[in-house]
Amino acid sequence: MTPANLLVELFVEELPPKALKKLGEAFAGVLADQLKAQGLLATGSTVTPYASPRRLAAHITQVAAKAADKAVQQKLMPVSVALTADGQPTPALLKKLQALGAEPSVLPQLKRQPDGKAEALFLDTVVPGAALVDGLQKALLEAIAKLPIPKVMTYQLASGTPLPGWDSVQFVRPAHGLVALHGDQVVPVAALGLDAGRATHGHRFEAQQDPIELKHADDYANALREQGAVIASFDERRAAIESGLKTASVGAGIGLSAIKDEALLDEVTALVERPNVLLCQFEPEFLQVPQECLILTMKANQKYFPLLDADGKLTSQFLLVSNISPADTSAITQGNERVVRPRLADAKFFFDQDRKKTLESRVPQLDKVVYHNKLGTQGERTLRVRAIAKAIGQQLGGAQLAAAADQAAMLAKADLLTDMVGEFPELQGIMGGYYARHDGLSEDVAFAIEDHYKPRFAGDELPRGQVGTVVALADKLETLVGMFGIGNLPTGDKDPFALRRHALGVIRMLVESAPQLSLIGVLAISAKPFVNSYLKSELVPDHLANATSVGNYLHALNEHFGTKGTTGGELVQFIYDRLAGSLREQGFSAQEVDAVIALRPERLADVGKRLDAVRTFAQLPEAPALAAANKRIGNILKKAGEAGQAVQAQVNPQLLAEDAEKALHAAMQQVLPKANAQFDAGDYTASLQTLAALRAPVDAFFDGVMVNAEDPALRANRQGLLQALHQAMNRVADLSRLAA
Repeated sequence: MTPANLLVELFVEELPPKALKKLGEAFAGVLADQLKAQGLLATGSTVTPYASPRRLAAHITQVAAKAADKAVQQKLMPVSVALTADGQPTPALLKKLQALGAEPSVLPQLKRQPDGKAEALFLDTVVPGAALVDGLQKALLEAIAKLPIPKVMTYQLASGTPLPGWDSVQFVRPAHGLVALHGDQVVPVAALGLDAGRATHGHRFEAQQDPIELKHADDYANALREQGAVIASFDERRAAIESGLKTASVGAGIGLSAIKDEALLDEVTALVERPNVLLCQFEPEFLQVPQECLILTMKANQKYFPLLDADGKLTSQFLLVSNISPADTSAITQGNERVVRPRLADAKFFFDQDRKKTLESRVPQLDKVVYHNKLGTQGERTLRVRAIAKAIGQQLGGAQLAAAADQAAMLAKADLLTDMVGEFPELQGIMGGYYARHDGLSEDVAFAIEDHYKPRFAGDELPRGQVGTVVALADKLETLVGMFGIGNLPTGDKDPFALRRHALGVIRMLVESAPQLSLIGVLAISAKPFVNSYLKSELVPDHLANATSVGNYLHALNEHFGTKGTTGGELVQFIYDRLAGSLREQGFSAQEVDAVIALRPERLADVGKRLDAVRTFAQLPEAPALAAANKRIGNILKKAGEAGQAVQAQVNPQLLAEDAEKALHAAMQQVLPKANAQFDAGDYTASLQTLAALRAPVDAFFDGVMVNAEDPALRANRQGLLQALHQAMNRVADLSRLAA
């Protein structure tokens, strides 16, 4: 039978708009995958998903009415089990054939073939291809079961069932219709208590006829558009809205444009069946309120598209996307203008009320806001962030920066107590910046309060200015140290305190905004307020801080709180792991990243230069041999250390006996000073290229010298030579990680 195109539609009540796009793609995708798995789709079949507020559908081309029969060879059992010594079938074989529905008459057709070390019997059978009605029934139920439904509803079936009202169904929304057409024929499948037919429904108010009888699977999109006033395709409807927004913006005034918001555009696309973009406006007096407040309330509460001028400033006009298209649209525009006015008035009231109190006057109230049951209140947290910010500011810019950072850190969380942020939590930080300016604080402090949550996501902008950088670092580091200190680590895909995002933010700022700061140094600074507060213990001075001390501080906090978690620097490893993942996403190979990160460079701003140097080094003809030699040296030194021999990078020239070790030592005397000078100057690429000159003497050394000589003095001297070489070669990166 000739393949035909297939249409399947579920007609339901209004679907959740934020999930509609994924629901439509999943429904069509699983349906097609299941049909393909059953052999019902041609190689060139195409799948077109449809999703509107009241339907999920899929159009699939070249669907067979019946799948082709399939030849299958099935292993039965070993010949030694299946046949007696004289070649007669055993009871086990006959029972196996009976279980497969095969008659004993197939015995002569069984094949003997090797199966590992023994022979086995195989049966060749032909499995009939699935009929479309059976295949589609299975695919439809699977597609429904695998929908990424945010929340399931349980509802009772409509009348007409054997016991009306007694049978219930679980689905995202009550379903009222099922269409399944193969060409012009209905495929008799059923789902959600519905039997498939050819009737669907259009727009609630503007459909020309209802129901709409579909004559053919290919009529679906056109019939809904012409008879039902519905654009069934999500992508097509979205494109129509984008075009309408652009046209309406141009008509509203020169240089105006609708705000760009992909999530809002998707949500509005999921709310309308045939979009109609209209221009509205509000009173200009509301523009005295910060535009972030007005934009947020229009987008979040009303799903409007605010209009911005050429400078990105909010205007008093906005666009709405209506689901109806009457000849006179004045009632729609006036109604929406009337609805938005109280929202904007609320925002203005909150803004006016909040400015009656200074940010500083709100700070004491943070002592009443719980941050975490183990880490205290927001007030206590603010004290820790201030201490961290002051110390980092002192390192980065001296007393003046430390004082400004301290002030900004003190006020950073105060806007959490304002009416505006209470109504719109998304505006925390932003409103603090506005209120700081109203209080007469410097622009640096205002920017720091506004920016201290940045970067909030991948690709977000970094804080402006040094004060903002210091406070943002302090805020994120306090969260990381605090949560690791109480053993509150991310698990799997769960990260309720966004610790991965905080770590990536710290990395970006240390690389791009504060390259002179050391990761271990700022972690030690950040551990101080916790340890001093909870353990009352002395800390290692900042200039002596290292990964071990940071790990010890966090381990001590774990013990204090009685939690399992950070031991010996897991936080340090956590941050380096995030850095490694970020670098791999930027295109560096796993080998290159591992080679650099293995050394845990404290100044993260150096990592990019080290990676470039490693990549250049790897292109040299000497690189493979040197990387392999470096790996070999590392193994030798590791075994020596395990044997209790402390290997020092010391060489006694008088004990160099073989020509090869003398030549290597002489080459090192010439090459290493130059390579070390280049490293100290930050020219990592040149340093590694200089070390490439050691390939020949290193190869000759391993070819002609026995490192583990019987004479202890000779052995220690040769190990010391290798230790010196190993240290010099691994200053930029662990070159052994480049070995195949």
